[in-house]
Amino acid sequence: MRLLLLAMLLASAAVWTLPAAAEAQALTEEQARAVIAPFYLALNAGNDPVALIDGATSPDWISCGGNDACRRRDQVETTIAGVEKSVPDLKWEIKEVLVAGDRVIVRGEASGTPVGTFLGMPPAGATFRVMSIDVHTIDAGKITRSYHLEDWMGAVRQLSGH
Repeated sequence: MRLLLLAMLLASAAVWTLPAAAEAQALTEEQARAVIAPFYLALNAGNDPVALIDGATSPDWISCGGNDACRRRDQVETTIAGVEKSVPDLKWEIKEVLVAGDRVIVRGEASGTPVGTFLGMPPAGATFRVMSIDVHTIDAGKITRSYHLEDWMGAVRQLSGH
């Protein structure tokens, strides 16, 4: 898994080349973890996602998923609150952090047991565990843009027993 992630990062190195001004803002891993920690706490059930996301992101933060489907901060906060109602034990763990200048790449893992309809699946007591990859851009100590992919089809397979 680490080799695959490293290969993907090396293959896209030309895209990730930063201008000189951005290089001056290079983050340490410790600084990166401090910036992203509240964001990942927001994804865990039982916390206040709006307050945590507002604190971790810039007011104009954009979150983009597959096919560059991007949403504003308020839209993401509403979605997270809805997911936490269906999956009240939702847990999102940071498994690995890589830093490239002002970009923070996070390999994460989400898990939970839905009690309401989730991803079109009725609740059946099944638990899911999926991997996620996020790429956050940091400016002035705030997340300004995020790209993310999660294995939600894997969650559907786990929840359906297939």
